[in-house]
Amino acid sequence: MVPSIRQQFNNAFTEAKYQAYLQDLNSQFKGAIEFRVAETPIFIDRSFKDKILSACESIVDVIVQPNFVELTNNAIPSNVQVPNENGHTQFIAFDFGICENEAGELEPQLIEMQGFPTLFGYQIWHDEINRKHFDIPENYSTYLNGFNAESYQALLKDIIVGEHAPEEVILLEILPHQQKTRIDFYFTALYTGISIVCLTELIKEGNDLYYIKDQKKIQIKRIYNRIIFDDLQQQSTAIQAKGQILFESLNVEWIPHPNWFYRISKYTLPFIHHPYVPTTWFLNELKQIPADLENYVLKPLFSFAGQGVIIDVQQKDIEAVPDPENWILQKKVKYAAVVNTPNEPAKAELRIFYFWKEGADRPVATNNLARLSKGKMIGVRYNQDKDWVGGSLAYFEQ
Repeated sequence: MVPSIRQQFNNAFTEAKYQAYLQDLNSQFKGAIEFRVAETPIFIDRSFKDKILSACESIVDVIVQPNFVELTNNAIPSNVQVPNENGHTQFIAFDFGICENEAGELEPQLIEMQGFPTLFGYQIWHDEINRKHFDIPENYSTYLNGFNAESYQALLKDIIVGEHAPEEVILLEILPHQQKTRIDFYFTALYTGISIVCLTELIKEGNDLYYIKDQKKIQIKRIYNRIIFDDLQQQSTAIQAKGQILFESLNVEWIPHPNWFYRISKYTLPFIHHPYVPTTWFLNELKQIPADLENYVLKPLFSFAGQGVIIDVQQKDIEAVPDPENWILQKKVKYAAVVNTPNEPAKAELRIFYFWKEGADRPVATNNLARLSKGKMIGVRYNQDKDWVGGSLAYFEQ
């Protein structure tokens, strides 16, 4: 997006350089990166960075309100409520599209958010390898608020491990070594010293949980949760049965607690009012159906992997919804093809990481990831025959 840097990067790019970059990126944990990695990072100037962060901070203002838990009590489906919820999430991810407004100007628009972890560990490595293979200007950083690789990694470890011994903390996922995000699990374990444990490996004795490491049974004091409970409901009967122990009152701390995945989600959007957050209504609170429905998208609040979203909304779709309290109507955004590549330009989406340390008044922006797309929608399945698309990161002008 910064024309001079973009042109310089593209002019210096070669396929051989890209292949060497991929080989190095895969060198630490061979075969663990299953998603496509884009040929380029994104370069964001200070003005656009400030716009993104102004939206994030506005959303954070809502999240830190004393009544936020009360506002979002209906966000958690009754069948996935987990006991012993703590006061706030430790992690938030905000997804923004780089969009074009009605005046033809570029601006960020919030697409989604989640009170849940993302590729926090892998992005440390990703930045390191980018800088090794590509010419990244010194006054541009993937980190925010003055963080660097060392201070970011230290805060990540501090939040995940806390005052416990690393062996008493686990990264919990369903079949973790089969997940497409497993590269992040491996780097998280490397940087923090915690163990990666599958849900099926948990041992429950009374209200305590244990796992086996080096033939020793170790009590679990804290869970770095990577299980999406919607995903749990899609698993085999045996795995779902094992997962029922997570709904019991256990002697463990959750980082973050599973309920925050739902509290900070699509459900939160109607409470936020900011120029870079699309207007959103709960369907049951919609006083009048907009005349320009073609400019809106209809989304179920509770669905797995985006299922049920209606992009080309008609009035009959709204009238056919049996449970309008569980749906939102959201203004569409127009992605801009802003990243020039050797052929067609790419669209981009940025995910901003927020970390919330215990005792802090509010979370802080720390780092990011990005995704490039040339398809109708962002995502691997829509870009299978394209280049200069896939997982990436943004470098922000400091």
